Amino acid sequence: MKKILFTGGGSAGHVTVNLALIPKFMDAGWSMDYIGSINGIERQLITAIPNVKYHSISTGKLRRYVDLKNVKDPFHVVKGVVQAYQLIKKLKPAVVFSKGGFVSVPVVIGAWLNKVPVIVHESDLTPGLANRITSRFSTVICTTFPETAAAFKNNNGHHVGPVIREEMKQGKAERGREFVGFSKMTKPTILVMGGSLGARKINEVLRESLNELTKQFGIIHLCGKGNLDSSISNPDYKQFEYIDQELPDILAYCDFVISRAGSNSIFEFLFLKKPMLLIPLTKQQSRGDQLLNAASFEREGYCKVLHEELLDSKSLITSVRELAEEKEVYIKNMNGFKHHDALGLLYNLIIEIAK
Repeated sequence: MKKILFTGGGSAGHVTVNLALIPKFMDAGWSMDYIGSINGIERQLITAIPNVKYHSISTGKLRRYVDLKNVKDPFHVVKGVVQAYQLIKKLKPAVVFSKGGFVSVPVVIGAWLNKVPVIVHESDLTPGLANRITSRFSTVICTTFPETAAAFKNNNGHHVGPVIREEMKQGKAERGREFVGFSKMTKPTILVMGGSLGARKINEVLRESLNELTKQFGIIHLCGKGNLDSSISNPDYKQFEYIDQELPDILAYCDFVISRAGSNSIFEFLFLKKPMLLIPLTKQQSRGDQLLNAASFEREGYCKVLHEELLDSKSLITSVRELAEEKEVYIKNMNGFKHHDALGLLYNLIIEIAK
């Protein structure tokens, strides 16, 4: 039985492509292991999958700014490299697939030391720091954006396109309507993906705008763990901390999406032809990758962008109304995007390198 080792974490975006690949390898009868951090979101997402063995290692965050933790974290990374090396030596995978995030650095180096081929995946327009480091130890780096491949100096960049999870293609609008309880809704609906602490302002401004927005739209709000507001009583507003299995149905049902600009998510919205209002993380909150992702989509006419510095109730309401008025234009532009089977390309590439 062939064995593949997955890694990646720190955010859901660094796990999404792994989640798309795992069922294909499961169907092909491969043995699968996953190396992640001790308390990262990847542990929660992966341990819920049967037949995937999860292993945790020590890791440290890679920061571009001055912080006292920068003194300690290199030691955690070194410890993680030793742990990963020993695990990989014991597990003997045919190939390692890394989705990035700081936990991937020790794993990729550990694989390189064991002479195991490594495939790295980069979703964003510009590579993250972790993938810039791991690219030096990898066999190939697969990219979502074509221009990203040229950013890797070792000439091992390989454009595959956006990976769309199979379950996202199977959503049913009626199931989504029933799940949220909008059985009598005749207005168009908006899915707002708030989420973590980084989306707190979106949650706050949306709720300030509810009375006005729900005159024209139904609102489905994914607000993140611990962010429900029980004081709100509005029949056209439904809030959830998090939705997993029902998300494809919710996306099939909704007419518009308001979201951050993580690459994996916005390409899924593009595939589903959902006009989107993107509110990218600022440079103070991130390395600026979402700003570039959003700008790229805006140039292609796939989305409307509202920068967080300008986000308030008035600008949100105005932007949403403009998005709705130009709905057909956005859908026409999105229909012009040529989708390839990136998941299949990626799967076949991994199989080829594993040989």
